[in-house]
Amino acid sequence: MGELLEALSSADADIPPDERPDRTAGEKTADAVKAASQTVTDAIDAGRRPGMPLDTLARLTRESPLAALAIAFLFGVAISRPRYQPVRRRIF
Repeated sequence: MGELLEALSSADADIPPDERPDRTAGEKTADAVKAASQTVTDAIDAGRRPGMPLDTLARLTRESPLAALAIAFLFGVAISRPRYQPVRRRIF
C-alpha cells in the first residue's frame, strides 16, 4: 500500500502546477467542514471563559446535578411535545 502512495505522489510531482486539476468537491467540502468546526470550537471556548454563560451553566450543574437533569428533562418534554391543532370537520 505504501508503494502505491509513493507512486501516486511522484506522479503528482511530475505534473506542472498550471496543469493540475482544480480541487475536487470532496476537498472543498472537507475544508468547509473544518472551517465550520473551528468556528464552533472558538465559540464554545469563548463561552467557557469565567463569567460567561457556559461557565455559569457548568458551575450550576456541578452544584446540583439532579435539579439540572430535571430542568433538562422538562425542557426536552416541552420542546418535543406536539402542538395542539384543532380538528376541522368537513361538512358535506
